[in-house]
Amino acid sequence: MTNSTTSLPGGTWRLGSSVVSRFGYGAMQLAGPYVMGPPADHAGALTVLREAVELGITHIDTSDAYGPRVTNELIREALHPYPESLLVATKVGAFRDAQGGWPTARRPEDLRKQVHDNLDGLGVAALDLVYLRMGDAQGPQAGSLAEAFGTLVDLQRDGLIRHLGVSNVTAEQVAEAQSIAPVVAVQNMYNLAYRHDDPLIDRLAAEHVAYVPFFPLGGFSPLQSEALSAVAARLRSTPMAVALAWLLRRSPHILLIPGTSKVAHLRENVAGTGVTLTDADVAELDRIGR
Repeated sequence: MTNSTTSLPGGTWRLGSSVVSRFGYGAMQLAGPYVMGPPADHAGALTVLREAVELGITHIDTSDAYGPRVTNELIREALHPYPESLLVATKVGAFRDAQGGWPTARRPEDLRKQVHDNLDGLGVAALDLVYLRMGDAQGPQAGSLAEAFGTLVDLQRDGLIRHLGVSNVTAEQVAEAQSIAPVVAVQNMYNLAYRHDDPLIDRLAAEHVAYVPFFPLGGFSPLQSEALSAVAARLRSTPMAVALAWLLRRSPHILLIPGTSKVAHLRENVAGTGVTLTDADVAELDRIGR
């Protein structure tokens, strides 16, 4: 679904039983340095979340591991009781250690605890969308997700989860999850320069499954490209806004979750991503990842 019932760039997409803005918001950057601890500006973080909703964003991505617990508690403080139109997605499958690492935690008992921690932190009776995070900090790793995903299916049947997704996964793991229960979204690393998932994106588009790229702007190493800068200068935009606009143009089932801790940057992202890319612009940008 791509009709623009929102003024945000990209219009909307049906994510399970919800219709969400394709331009969403990722809450990771609201936590402290290296996604640990509280934000330096608590009031500013609340303002960013409220501004996102005021702008019409109806898709927020978070995790109880961010902080840990920090972003979920900020979302609850800023937005609870939540608007009916808002979908809050979260992730399970890893926790944070004292050194700031992301050890995997995918045993059934681990996943059940993480789901309940997310419920408590967000202050809800059921989670809108839960991603099972596979792999590790190095990226997707081959292997079966059946036991872990099956645990989330059980929690969904118990009424604690509305929709299921998978993250940091291989194409084979996506197919395995789909053979167990419906998957409404896949969240993997993808951007202009990192295009390993092109075949998977095309398959998911045909299946009407949302694809949500994390690190859409390169993450901790922001995208750098002469071609990107040249297109942005020609359009009187910023390189990051053009990179987001390219993702929206790439396929109608791609949903954006760029993050920021500043209201001005949030507004800049929203305004800039509405830039119109010509076929020539897209062809020039496509060469970056090939």
